[in-house]
Amino acid sequence: MTTTTASSANVARSTLPGYLAGKWIIDPIHSEVGFSARHMMVSKVRGKFTAFSGEIITGSEPSASSVIATIQIVSIDTANTDRDNHIRSADFLDVATFPTMTYKSSSVRADGNDFVVDGELTLKGVTKPMQLSLELGGFGPDAFGGTRAGFSATGKLSRSEFGVNFNAVIEAGGVVVSDIINISMEIEAVLAT
Repeated sequence: MTTTTASSANVARSTLPGYLAGKWIIDPIHSEVGFSARHMMVSKVRGKFTAFSGEIITGSEPSASSVIATIQIVSIDTANTDRDNHIRSADFLDVATFPTMTYKSSSVRADGNDFVVDGELTLKGVTKPMQLSLELGGFGPDAFGGTRAGFSATGKLSRSEFGVNFNAVIEAGGVVVSDIINISMEIEAVLAT
């Protein structure tokens, strides 16, 4: 993790009321891991993964925080069974050989009132750097006597860098599916007791 800086300490004190250091477990029922890809060069197809887990450590200052998460790739859902099965196949994600993808942070740094998380994504046996833009939603009690935290994150990846190369050329030029995949996450996590 990076060393705490004055700017990140100021962000924690001034814009993160209720900030709480601790270990948080991602609540998959109240979280979403989504993505979108350009389709046929004219529109976007959106999807999500419905099975995932992870742990977030909020440090004494935000820059001392970390995250590790695992996504079960078979849980992909684009609202089309045929497309989902094709994405699970060896043409794309090859879930029979590579059933999960993982993300592990290496540093957290302030970016204005928000944060940037640097880390590594492992997909199809390939590990590459991946940066996430992070917004902290807040910290507070839940209805069950526990404490929750909310996080929103976005990022991008090049699927070809992970060996996901299948594509088809459309008649008017261009490709059926874009190389760049946009990632968006809404995460709710529960403070571990």
